[in-house]
Amino acid sequence: MATSKKVKNAGKNVKGKVKETTGKAVGNESLEMKGRAEQTAADAKQAGQKAKDTLKH
Repeated sequence: MATSKKVKNAGKNVKGKVKETTGKAVGNESLEMKGRAEQTAADAKQAGQKAKDTLKH
């Protein structure tokens, strides 16, 4: 996987974790769920990129 894509996906994962944690802290379930969804999307993209890399080699 390209390094820039790894960093981008990791950044989205961290951003989602921050949203989730903030949502829990302030009692905002909507923000918490958005954070979880963002993390899931980042994880899915990362898995897709890893699969592509595996097929290339």
